[in-house]
Amino acid sequence: MRVELLAVGKKMPAWVQDGVAQYAKRMRSGAVQWQLTEVEAERRRAGLSAEQCRQREAERILARIDERRHVCLLDERGKPWSTVQLSQQLSQWMQAGDPLTLIAGGPDGVDDRVRARANSCWSLSALTLPHPLVRVVVAEQLYRANSLLQGHPYHRE
Repeated sequence: MRVELLAVGKKMPAWVQDGVAQYAKRMRSGAVQWQLTEVEAERRRAGLSAEQCRQREAERILARIDERRHVCLLDERGKPWSTVQLSQQLSQWMQAGDPLTLIAGGPDGVDDRVRARANSCWSLSALTLPHPLVRVVVAEQLYRANSLLQGHPYHRE
């Protein structure tokens, strides 16, 4: 199954790039084909409100999603899944057969149009996480969920 993380922001620190690459490499042999797609964040400048930034970022995000993709928005108001629950959810998405796009918005969140396009919503944590860290957490959790689907033992059960 193709899983894409569509994330706002392009200039990530080396530790983020290294972390995401490490988990992507580990997933190569599994059922999940991981891809990170970066969308340019709207530059914050005088006279441009947070809402205008979200709207411009939404245009970039929505332009990259075709109609047949299942879209899951990463949002603190979403459903909090355990690793096992994520694995079960991933299995359901795989059975449905549609490619999956996970969306990580920018510092100002996402526009309502992106929220409306989402088929589901996943909360990584009730905490506010820095956007670079979200990429690593998502990659690691997808790797872990994929490992469970492949029958690897899970030490938390």
